[in-house]
Amino acid sequence: MTSLTMKQLRYFQALARFGHFGHAAGACSVSQPALSVQIKDLEETLGMALFERGARQVRLTSFGEVFAERARDILRAVDDLGDLARAAREGLVGPLRIGVIPTIAPYILPRIIAELTARHPGLDIRVRETLTPRLIQELEDGRLDAAIVALPLSEPALTEVALFSEEFVLVRPAEDAGKPVPGPEKLREMRLLLLEEGHCFRDQALAFCAMHTTPRELLDGSSLSTLVQMVGAGIGVTLIPEMALPVETRSAAVSVARFRRPAPSRTIGMIWRKSSPLARQLGEVAEIVRDSATVSRERDGAGGAAPAAGGADG
Repeated sequence: MTSLTMKQLRYFQALARFGHFGHAAGACSVSQPALSVQIKDLEETLGMALFERGARQVRLTSFGEVFAERARDILRAVDDLGDLARAAREGLVGPLRIGVIPTIAPYILPRIIAELTARHPGLDIRVRETLTPRLIQELEDGRLDAAIVALPLSEPALTEVALFSEEFVLVRPAEDAGKPVPGPEKLREMRLLLLEEGHCFRDQALAFCAMHTTPRELLDGSSLSTLVQMVGAGIGVTLIPEMALPVETRSAAVSVARFRRPAPSRTIGMIWRKSSPLARQLGEVAEIVRDSATVSRERDGAGGAAPAAGGADG
């Protein structure tokens, strides 16, 4: 049998992930015909079909699913060899693939990237912004080196390093400034605007309100910016993390109130595979991220959550 190539395996992995030739080709930075030819050659070499072709989507065959697991292990091992060589060098150099969840990325990522590149000019930082479950999967597949997420995750294969904690604040229409700050029970009675399902921040806010099911008066938004603008339009109230305050509230007709302690909060941390040859270097990166985030939050005035002036209304 003709030898399989790494190119074929990577194209196969992309097509298995996206289920679409065009999207897979885009991810691999090649034309769709070029990717199709490689997949066809791979199937001919194996003498087995890897995909079922549909009008709009392709999906793995039963054999393809088994093949995908083996291919993923092979590609991860090859990537680890490259990381092993990088780990043996002095300093941090080469590509660094970092994932970040959407409720963190816009607020502290610019300073983190600036600090990392200033301290290690040889780094080629590549950022991926998506939801936590996808970041975990891409870490396990070897497509990311590390990710910045909300902890804890309790994934056995991943190292978790806590970086800092921050409180959530209440965003209300401007005319509500000075009113008593509602506690969890009162919030459950209000029209609460939260991120759409899949965001861990949504789950954390619901947990604070002790909401085990989604209430009828809860409305979904696709981003924190959308939620704040909806509040400004008088549609409801929302919770956002402290780090988002300087960006999201500067041009909205809203008021901000802090909950009495213990206020809702989250812990931000960095994760990576325990088996990663870059574990020591990623520990250094985590320290830089912690320092950068701390400076950024102190500059923007986040982190000093005092009891709200209006008091708390249970």
